[in-house]
Amino acid sequence: MNKPTITQIFTRFLKLGLTAFGGPAMVPYIRRMAVEDERWISEESFRLGMSTIQVIPGATAMQIAAYVGLRSRGGFGALAAYVGFGLPAFLLMLGLTFLYATSQDIPAIAAAFSGLQLMVVALVLSAAIDFSRQYLDSMPSKLLACTTGIWLGLKGNPILALVAACIISIFLFRNEQGRHVPNEHSKSQHPFRAAVIISSTFMAFLGLLWFFFPELGDLALLMVKIDCFAFGGGYVSVPIMLHEVVEVRGWLSPQQFMDGIALGQVTPGPIVMTGAFVGYLMQGVVGAVVATISVFTPSLIFVCAATPFADKLSASPIAQRALKGSLITLVGLMAAVAARFGVAMDWGIIQALIALTAFIALRLRIDIIKVVLAGSLISAFIL
Repeated sequence: MNKPTITQIFTRFLKLGLTAFGGPAMVPYIRRMAVEDERWISEESFRLGMSTIQVIPGATAMQIAAYVGLRSRGGFGALAAYVGFGLPAFLLMLGLTFLYATSQDIPAIAAAFSGLQLMVVALVLSAAIDFSRQYLDSMPSKLLACTTGIWLGLKGNPILALVAACIISIFLFRNEQGRHVPNEHSKSQHPFRAAVIISSTFMAFLGLLWFFFPELGDLALLMVKIDCFAFGGGYVSVPIMLHEVVEVRGWLSPQQFMDGIALGQVTPGPIVMTGAFVGYLMQGVVGAVVATISVFTPSLIFVCAATPFADKLSASPIAQRALKGSLITLVGLMAAVAARFGVAMDWGIIQALIALTAFIALRLRIDIIKVVLAGSLISAFIL
């Protein structure tokens, strides 16, 4: 295997991050670059990383980038890959959020964002259908998804639903078995050392924020909470963030939150980058930086901490059953989010036609970026 420099890791993942639309859809491109083109890690190691990342919380594509960097050059490699891959999404989100915050009085811009809200309703509903086809393979799974959806529809806490579903699934899906993947790095403890260093630094960062800037500290801790429960990928963060930001704290209106989700879809990177949108509206550029660091750092720590035990974790039936429960819960939560976004909209015949057209286009597998951009442009002229 080739050993890259930290600069090479950063630049290669920066280039990938510029086109990282679709979240987990980027994983095959990361694999091709790291395994086939650059030969930084082996195919067996990459598969082990994927098996591990599926059972820990966080955005899948960001975490597999960190895993490749970690296996290639240790903790600094993981940090370089993580920052390089996420930086383009953050900068674009920052620019779009600035435009959003400063141009709401312009009628065409306001209409375009109204169209984006319609796109979000279609996007979330379409995602819920996709997830249901992928994860609801039995009557117990369907009942569990419906229960969690009803719970969130009644404004219940999505984290409680997630934890309860994972515990129930451990006992309910006893046929779910672990996955055996040979671990060629099982004796390496460097990843765990990196986890300790990163987590210690991050804890000091949170402590200083909380002491000197309590409002930023509150924002940071909320983002940490959201990331720590994002089992199954970035989409899990949507109902949690909606509950915490809109309902519990009232920092954003439902319409503003939908705008943030829409911007998270038209920028590269995971949808959890919406945290930067929330941070900017709360505390400007500093808030966006703090929110982004806080919503992604736990995922990085989880990758580093789990990697030394990757073979055992991926082979654990209990971990696989809990993951199945989180994915089933995701279906119900996403359906409830789609319903609540729909209720929050001001509907008319034109709005309904735009949303329906977007939904049909998504079901026909037309590219998300094209659907969102077309919907917003059409809305800017006719709404």
